[in-house]
Amino acid sequence: MEKVRIDKWLWAIRFFKTRSQATDACKSGHVSVKDQAAKPSLLIGPGVFIDVKKNGITYTLEVLNLLEKRVGAPIAVTCYKDHTPESELRKFELWYAAQSGRAEIREKGAGRPTKKERRIIDDFKGI
Repeated sequence: MEKVRIDKWLWAIRFFKTRSQATDACKSGHVSVKDQAAKPSLLIGPGVFIDVKKNGITYTLEVLNLLEKRVGAPIAVTCYKDHTPESELRKFELWYAAQSGRAEIREKGAGRPTKKERRIIDDFKGI
């Protein structure tokens, strides 16, 4: 086995929960190899760098070993190397911190924020 389909490999390393999710990500242009969108049937081998957009974060993965069947997480981690920049990984931490915080409170009867107020709130939060 010298090459394997990209959708199969992304599913096998547990990057996507189902193979159809991996296929859909490829079809919708969320997976790219060498800055070109990858079709689900693209054959990849060791040493290939893959960019995957998932949940607003662009992950950069290097293929180390090929898998065709789904394996346990400890084995799957050894089949790729994550080259995702720290700034991309921080996006999730910032988003998660904002979600887990206390709900925002507005004065009763103030209604929804206007567009201008929303911009001020977003600037304050650093969004």
